[in-house]
Amino acid sequence: MRLARIAGTGHFVPEKVVTNNDLAAAMDTTDEWIVERTGIRERRFAEAGVSGTDLAVEASRQALTESGWEASDVQFIIFATLSPDMYFPGNGVLLQRELGLPGVGALDIRNQCTGFLYSLSAADAYIRMGMYDRILVVGAECHSAGIRMDERGRDTAVLFGDGAGAVCLEVTTDADGSRLISHYLHADGRFAEVLCVKSPGAGQKPWLTTEMVDDGSSHPYMNGREVFRHAITRFPEVIMEALDGEGLTPDQVDVVIPHQANQRITDAVTKRLGLPREKVLSNIERYGNTTAASIPIALSEAVKSGTVQRGSLVCLAAFGSGFTWASSLLRY
Repeated sequence: MRLARIAGTGHFVPEKVVTNNDLAAAMDTTDEWIVERTGIRERRFAEAGVSGTDLAVEASRQALTESGWEASDVQFIIFATLSPDMYFPGNGVLLQRELGLPGVGALDIRNQCTGFLYSLSAADAYIRMGMYDRILVVGAECHSAGIRMDERGRDTAVLFGDGAGAVCLEVTTDADGSRLISHYLHADGRFAEVLCVKSPGAGQKPWLTTEMVDDGSSHPYMNGREVFRHAITRFPEVIMEALDGEGLTPDQVDVVIPHQANQRITDAVTKRLGLPREKVLSNIERYGNTTAASIPIALSEAVKSGTVQRGSLVCLAAFGSGFTWASSLLRY
């Protein structure tokens, strides 16, 4: 039986730290207000000229080293992001170019906060069907380029940060060892406009005008209350779906790694699952919401700190724009 396992992980965040007090100097907010509502104290912003692909290159090289791979071992790339370097082509081919892999296929996934889990499930399927033996899966964001740093953008500007995470997946036949176990993917487009960037887009003509920039539709919009209400339901629901599928209970999981959207959401999910806080990882205090990068960054940090070790049963879960939500269960 062909299965997939994580051979190694990597992550990279920019050096520039932006604190809540830094944001307070640019808009009407305070450190206390941000911490109370989000749990975020600081985030990383890339310097001018540094793109999401640049961050992804560093995370990927780290994952390759940890896996004992050469770049030439990569047979396929899957890149998840909501902040591509260009409208097109996608970041996948740009990463492929930087790693020196001409001819290697590259797939871009635009599922925003759940993008990494959708990518992981696709890579798992490719390996199981025998199409590839080694796949690089990356989640990377450069949010700082699109954040509106003024009063009108305050509600979203305080949330997001830049960073990248990567995993190397390889084929295995050990059904009892390190492996990806299952994935559960969901979406409900009825709530698409609750968390979105409306412009630019080909659904309107012209696709970009100065009016769109002025009225804020080219910047992130979020109905925070509605997102929170759905997230605290969907997160535990999709986690339990993964556990129920294997006949497991929450106490049997070693680590839960949720998408880092908001500490209040993570706390609510932890309480609903009845888990001790130390089993549910959180790094949002230091990085903010890095969207498609948040889960692979947290996983990579957990591996490097020893929180996740070979044999650990790990559940990954995400909820976000779309609405989309997902979970992946794996034995690291």
